[in-house]
Amino acid sequence: MNAGGRALVVGPAWAGDMVMANALFQLLHRRGLTVDVLAPAWSLPLLSRMPEVADAIPMPARHGELALGARRKLGKSLRARNYRQAIVLPNSFKSALAPFFARIPRRTGHLGEQRYGLLNDIRRFDRRNPPHTAARYAALGADGDSPVQTPRPCLSAFPDNAAVLARNHGLHFSPPAVALCVGAEYGAARRWPAGHFAALADLAAADGYQVWLLGSPKDAAVAAEVTAAVTNAATVNLCGKTSLPDVVDLLARAAVAVSNDSGLLHIAAAVGRPVVALYGSTPPAVAPPLCEMNSVLYLALACSPCRRRACPLGHFNCMRQLRPPQVMAEVRALSESPALSESP
Repeated sequence: MNAGGRALVVGPAWAGDMVMANALFQLLHRRGLTVDVLAPAWSLPLLSRMPEVADAIPMPARHGELALGARRKLGKSLRARNYRQAIVLPNSFKSALAPFFARIPRRTGHLGEQRYGLLNDIRRFDRRNPPHTAARYAALGADGDSPVQTPRPCLSAFPDNAAVLARNHGLHFSPPAVALCVGAEYGAARRWPAGHFAALADLAAADGYQVWLLGSPKDAAVAAEVTAAVTNAATVNLCGKTSLPDVVDLLARAAVAVSNDSGLLHIAAAVGRPVVALYGSTPPAVAPPLCEMNSVLYLALACSPCRRRACPLGHFNCMRQLRPPQVMAEVRALSESPALSESP
């Protein structure tokens, strides 16, 4: 694809995937393209932290909703922008409709739900040995089979906003904080048990760390379970009390983040923080934390990865058997790393 012109990217529905899509946005921006992203409304504040995105356009349909009329109307309204190419990241049929109705001449994506006609630049990858998500997205920005080097996803953090949040919520940046990202919207099978997070919070507090629980309003119930089991007052529950951009800025000020396989894992990595990543029902190779300093904990049991929303066997050993002292050892190793003390 030659430099110059405008490209439309149809973004994914999940926060972690949207962060990893930043690798593609960077590639397109480097090639001189103006990048617009069509995305769920909730993700627009996240896209505002990606300087490569010129315009974030809200999708006029809920997740899973066909809304054919609304997609046709949107597509027609986009014709005046004269996009040279559309890149469709989700694999669904409906996600390719707006670029088709916009008459964008080159419409790129994976075949997905038999999207012949809707897409005219269909790419394929080895499903038996798939690349990680950011690399798969970035490859869609390449011409033909030309190899691309996947950029590391990156989000802008605003220190001034972090300072305001600290005043408003009684936080401090010294001693250092361990951020616990206790939720996972996909389902319970991706969430480390609340009791384990509570035990980790107490271990971290005993080591002199502050502990912040971070998440959305959907994580409030899990966070309440954690705080009910915590014995040390150094733990502050912020789940549901901050916006998504606020969480970006707070994660950028944490010493280490401990996270389930969730959007906040990839946000922490994208602001350059060391992360301890907890995997159970999903394989780390598909969506690893793309940051220089990370520790991936995955037991690789015989029943893993099941990719289910809830444990089909009822024992949840893939996460229960990841013990808090083991995770705390990784927190210490990352926070005491010379590389961390040398980072800006």
